[in-house]
Amino acid sequence: MSEANYQIQEKELIESDIAEYLNRHETKDLLRLLTCGSVDDGKSTLIGRLLYDSHMIYEDQLEKVAKDSKVYGTTGEDFDPALLTDGLKAEREQGITIDVAYRYFSTDKRKFIIADCPGHEQYTRNMATGASTCNLAVILIDARYGVIRQTKRHSFICSLLGIRHVIVAVNKMDLVDWSEQRYNEIVKDYNAFVGRLGFSDIHFIPMSALKGDNVVEHSDNLSWYDGPTFLHHLENVNIATDRNLIDMRLPVQYVLRPNLDFRGFSGTLASGVIRIGDKVASLPSRQESKIKAIYGPDGAIQEAFAPQAVTVTLEDEIDVSRGNMLVPVKNIPHIGNEFEAMVVWMHEDAAKSGKSYLIKHTSSMVPGVLSSVRYKVDVNTMKREQDDSTLQDSDSQEARSLELNEIGRCHLTLHRPIAFDSYERNRTTGAFIIVDRMTNVTVGAGMIIDRIVAKEKNAAPVSKNIVKSDSLVSAEDRQNLLNQKGSTLWLTGLSGSGKSTVARQLERELTDMGHACYILDGDNVRHGLNRDLGFSAEDRSENIRRIAEVSRLFNDAGIIVITAFISPTVQDRKGAREIIGEGFVEVFVDTPLEICEQRDPKGLYKKARAGEIPQFTGISAPYEPPVNPEIVLNAADAPVEDSVDAIVSKLRDDGIIG
Repeated sequence: MSEANYQIQEKELIESDIAEYLNRHETKDLLRLLTCGSVDDGKSTLIGRLLYDSHMIYEDQLEKVAKDSKVYGTTGEDFDPALLTDGLKAEREQGITIDVAYRYFSTDKRKFIIADCPGHEQYTRNMATGASTCNLAVILIDARYGVIRQTKRHSFICSLLGIRHVIVAVNKMDLVDWSEQRYNEIVKDYNAFVGRLGFSDIHFIPMSALKGDNVVEHSDNLSWYDGPTFLHHLENVNIATDRNLIDMRLPVQYVLRPNLDFRGFSGTLASGVIRIGDKVASLPSRQESKIKAIYGPDGAIQEAFAPQAVTVTLEDEIDVSRGNMLVPVKNIPHIGNEFEAMVVWMHEDAAKSGKSYLIKHTSSMVPGVLSSVRYKVDVNTMKREQDDSTLQDSDSQEARSLELNEIGRCHLTLHRPIAFDSYERNRTTGAFIIVDRMTNVTVGAGMIIDRIVAKEKNAAPVSKNIVKSDSLVSAEDRQNLLNQKGSTLWLTGLSGSGKSTVARQLERELTDMGHACYILDGDNVRHGLNRDLGFSAEDRSENIRRIAEVSRLFNDAGIIVITAFISPTVQDRKGAREIIGEGFVEVFVDTPLEICEQRDPKGLYKKARAGEIPQFTGISAPYEPPVNPEIVLNAADAPVEDSVDAIVSKLRDDGIIG
């Protein structure tokens, strides 16, 4: 529908049925987005052009901007769209964005709230604030300069804040003569580094925000581009699946007692759906009851979903108060007083390990201690910074600090337990802010990783009163008994490469030869030993560490262990080799990605391509092939029997089996 026809229909609807007009606009889908990019990439200009070309600016605003364009504008005497959003006097004088500017507009399909975020590194906290509630990020790239440090920094922060949808706006195409070749170079460069981030939907659009090309209308200057315009993509991007409607979480904000006969619990649903008759538990006490009634703004309702504000009553008189959380009996989040989180520090006074703060989580305020800053992240390179210069001594890891605008992984300990999810699963129950106890100022914001406190490699055991004991049976005794040496065959490769197939056939062959062996398979282990681990980088590393420890115990018993794990990083496999020792045999199942994707035995590649599985190795996360593996198997062409024979031959050559 053209803009003119839309305006005519709106006018007719206002005259004929004002109630229907108001209801139509009230029930529109809402998309929250932010714009980010380097200084002068055109963030404010893009928003101003979008508002201007979609006729969302009042005449008095246009008149004022036209006057300001002559004083503060960067386009000479011409209209400067950036001044529609750069509202602060300092922003207009410097020609930059300093604070987050929010703008609202609406089309016939959707309502929008735009956060125009600053590009300077010293305003990282402002950008994190703007990104925390957004569904989509618009990352602008100046076509003249391409992907730069700020591009990577903003992409990392957007990923950290849980944004899944990204529009990469390749701006100022008019300054590179509308070059398709230059556009393709930028697309290639951006895709090369973004694979390690958790975006499920990335869309590239070439444009000129100043001139309006591909912002609202298609541009003849970019005829080689056949994708949607910027506004069209905003109106049609699917965000419905982003909302967590599985895990019902109702943080209680207020206990409503209008009279002696009514006791309701009010709050905004953080996620999920709640219905009359649902069995719920009050956390952290775990007392159970059923939903008796649900009340919305207009009275009693049968069900509600996030992010509706509701009041519920229960069938039983159980203890529920502000700060508690109502959840399904069979779907309970983590409950504990320790967790790890990525923290963005927002105050001039540095975060200090061991200092006490107030932790504001959903509707509860709990005293807690910032136990340690495990590491900081360089937001420009996305690499960890080991701040060893701040350590009190060579054995201490407790003295690291976070300065203003820095981001780090921290371990927090609260004075009492709370109910929480990981931020990746739930952006409400997985987020918190840190408040200074003396000044009551918000000094930091955090995203919970998990309740598991990952340990440093080679760290000492938590328990101090333990001593390793020796066995009366030596390694030689076990070798003579079993006629073999304990060892671990570490099969690594992409999903679908054939690791498990080779491992199972090898186990059958060795058993038939009279050798004691056992398979540790990735999926099987995650059903038991590692059921508490997810697929973040930290959880993957912990998964490999635990498997290596178990393998070493098997090897001490003289058993041959066969593992089948993707184990995508060289560092993790190196750690496994150090734990297991000389019995470690690395086997690289070298199958090309295209072959693995054709096989796709579990349908995982298809889901990864659709954005349903973030951080999937080979698609959205990298795989680092072994540098010097003991065995390389070509499982794409060779029969599985040939692969098994190659491994058995190696075991004989090394004296592991006779």
